[in-house]
Amino acid sequence: MTHPAIAAGKLAVITGAADGIGLAAAHRLAGLGMTVVLSDIDADKLSAARDAVGGNAVAIPADVSDRASVQALADRVAGLGTPVSVLMNNAGTGRGGNALVNPDGWDRVIGTNLLGPLYGIQVFVPAMVAGDAPGLVINTGSKQGITQPPGDTAYNVSKAGLKSLTEGLAHTLREETQGRISAHLLIPGFTYTGMMKGHFAEKPAAAWTPEQVVDVMMEGLSRGDFYLWCIDNETSRETDNRRVLWNAGDITENRPALSRWHPDYKQAFADWMAKD
Repeated sequence: MTHPAIAAGKLAVITGAADGIGLAAAHRLAGLGMTVVLSDIDADKLSAARDAVGGNAVAIPADVSDRASVQALADRVAGLGTPVSVLMNNAGTGRGGNALVNPDGWDRVIGTNLLGPLYGIQVFVPAMVAGDAPGLVINTGSKQGITQPPGDTAYNVSKAGLKSLTEGLAHTLREETQGRISAHLLIPGFTYTGMMKGHFAEKPAAAWTPEQVVDVMMEGLSRGDFYLWCIDNETSRETDNRRVLWNAGDITENRPALSRWHPDYKQAFADWMAKD
């Protein structure tokens, strides 16, 4: 069983589909008989991805950080004559930096990772709500938007905002469509995607493949899970759960921000992680 919006003859739109998780999802949905619109900012890679997916795949370039470009994508999709059943806002980027640097990088990261999904929601989902068919929205988040590791603060902010956006969207759709259309947050762990290839020439042993992430996504959708939580080859779900709970404890215990990385709390965090 799977989500009722995923079925042969229906149409899916996936951004960031030229590589990584988006391309793996395109292969999976096309293999189930769906028409898949692949979108990406890189037209050449997108064309190759469409050819690799085959079947009824369609390639439409778009820059998700530009509302007009996303609207143009929606207009071209509407011209295909099949209502959108699945919207996967997957396009993402990183390397924005900390809060004191790189204004252009911040604009790029926030524009792609947070405003891009918002634009996708606003141009595609109202028509899904106005229809009468099952619908599905999947936004690709990140554990970094939840556990907030130091480093690329711009990326963390974008994915934390996307978490809030998706949670609010899920509530709105539940209220307005009584569950006919649902929204879900995909939360990958360490995954060897196009973003990671800039850091690693080959897949690290600790990393999952995009196909493994899509496996978890599909399994979670079949159960109706909102948080489509992925692990990887070095981090268990139990470890992730403890890290999430520790972060929440920063608020309830009035600890310093990001106390997990604060030298005064190093031993306390280690003891917390070691608890039975």
